[in-house]
Amino acid sequence: MKVTPFAPFAPLLTPFLRQLSRVRPADPAAAPLRLTAPLRLTAPLRAGALDLAIFTGHLFLYPAGIVQERRAAPLPPEASPLPTEGRSHPPVVLLHGFVDNRSVFVLLRRSLARHGWQHLVSLNYSPLTCDIRTAAELLDRHIEEICARTGHRRVDVVGHSLGGLIARYYVQRMGGDSRVRTLITLGTPHEGTTAVPLADAHPVVRQMRPGSPVIEELRRPAPGCRTRFVSFWSDADPLMAPVTTARIEHPDLLVENVLVSGVGHLALPIHPGVAAGIRHALEVAAPMGGSGEGSVPTPPAEGSGSASVA
Repeated sequence: MKVTPFAPFAPLLTPFLRQLSRVRPADPAAAPLRLTAPLRLTAPLRAGALDLAIFTGHLFLYPAGIVQERRAAPLPPEASPLPTEGRSHPPVVLLHGFVDNRSVFVLLRRSLARHGWQHLVSLNYSPLTCDIRTAAELLDRHIEEICARTGHRRVDVVGHSLGGLIARYYVQRMGGDSRVRTLITLGTPHEGTTAVPLADAHPVVRQMRPGSPVIEELRRPAPGCRTRFVSFWSDADPLMAPVTTARIEHPDLLVENVLVSGVGHLALPIHPGVAAGIRHALEVAAPMGGSGEGSVPTPPAEGSGSASVA
């Protein structure tokens, strides 16, 4: 499937990002993958410059992403879809963050399409959404429709920021683990964030605060959860306070936390190194054995993997 960007500006971001940050394999003896930058800037300044460049480009793309993307017509009732399990990648559902839209995934979507993913669906939820639970119910309906249309029993989900929290609520609290094979979150406040206190006027922001009823629900036991979780978190994410809140810490979940160093909040769904890590995570079909640090793109060993980003 050919995927084209919404605006001519989009292809210019990838070369810029490759110049600003590059990926090199870690020393096998040292285990973790390192994301390094050739510019001799402090990590916060480097991350801020990258986020500013991405925000500028995103302003061009944002209007085209407001409208929900077109979907293929549903199969007629008499048609029985061909079995697809084991023959192709499961559909990937992309879920954006707070007051954003599907345009944030233009480059990630193109990267996945170029590497063989055929069923890519970017969902929009309203910026006026006032409840994570309501957004999770909408996600539930969309995923059921996607499974019915494609013939796949399960999907993979990539959620940025609030999108990851909505998807996790669906998986963990609404039985979505029967539908979601792998959930990848990018800069998601799993333990709540104290950043931008003036935004508390919005109900969804209050639900993303530490100790909120939604955050407390996600801390409850989830025995037998069948979904595999991969959380990408950054030590230079200004919207995650503290930055470790973007890690998933839950004894009942199969989790891999991947530290991305020197990459800001807006850069996570754009950065080519993160995109490579997402592709690897989606390729790994077998679940991991417990929570811990994960390595990208080196496949994790049995049990808890190990990875860091500097």
